Amino acid sequence: MSGNPAVIMRLTASAYAVAEKAGDIARKVLHSGELGIVEKTGANDLQTLADRLAQQSICASLSRRFPKITIIGEEDLPAEEIREDLIENGQSEEILQKTCPAEYSGLNEDELVVWVDPLDGTKEYTEGLLDNVTVLIGIAYGGKAIAGVINQPFYNYKLGAGADLGRTMWGMLGVGAFGFQLQEVPGERRVVTTTRSHSNKLVTDCVDAMEPHEVVRVGGAGNKVIQLVEGKASAYVFASPGAKKWDTCAPEAILHALGGKLTDMHGNAYCYDANVKHMNSAGVLATLRNHQYYVSRVPQSVLQALASN
Repeated sequence: MSGNPAVIMRLTASAYAVAEKAGDIARKVLHSGELGIVEKTGANDLQTLADRLAQQSICASLSRRFPKITIIGEEDLPAEEIREDLIENGQSEEILQKTCPAEYSGLNEDELVVWVDPLDGTKEYTEGLLDNVTVLIGIAYGGKAIAGVINQPFYNYKLGAGADLGRTMWGMLGVGAFGFQLQEVPGERRVVTTTRSHSNKLVTDCVDAMEPHEVVRVGGAGNKVIQLVEGKASAYVFASPGAKKWDTCAPEAILHALGGKLTDMHGNAYCYDANVKHMNSAGVLATLRNHQYYVSRVPQSVLQALASN
């Protein structure tokens, strides 16, 4: 298989290497102390030099190798010549060795849409809450998230100097999910993870309606899905517009590869076609198991406030 892997396998293998490069950029910018912070729409919507350089690196590296894919990135950046040192040409050999699911083996570049969040959890990045920060590269076909890569640039940062920083996880429907130890919340405990900095009455009412034993408030959509697959939370509940397709595409693919689910608050799937609106305006509800229980608990007031896409 590794002689001439399918396009989707090569693209995912490249996305893995490119996400690691973006994570390295995030570490270097932080280490320099020159974050270059600008407010986009307000104090909770920030962009840093790391966001800008990481997106340039991801988009230029992938489009150079796969010129016909559609790439949609979070940051609205001016067209400019990309520095050669931002280009990553590597690929994950582990991914290239995997067998491609038959249904994806004939996919062409121009059928694939790549959703990129170069630095998910930018606000947390600027505040030093570094385990909240991820790089997200999601790949969609036919409107469905089918593969995703999540890099955590600062994984292990609390271990101090000399720690091996960063890790990368990936998943694909029909192949599985890799790069972490799958764990589930024990027993019948309901642990809900939700937003750290974008809360309101609708969000808290919805969390309360789930009757959680515990609530974990953290930043970043990628980070919240990591909580689900590592047994730190049983549901990610965010009853508000705010998350975008580049926040959820990669995490959704990894979650779905494990049999989990990510939907809007009505239980409807999001579409990741190139021409869809970017906002996930009906909120985000994600689980590894028992999705229907959480959908059934969403209050009527939330369903009325958040029209399904």
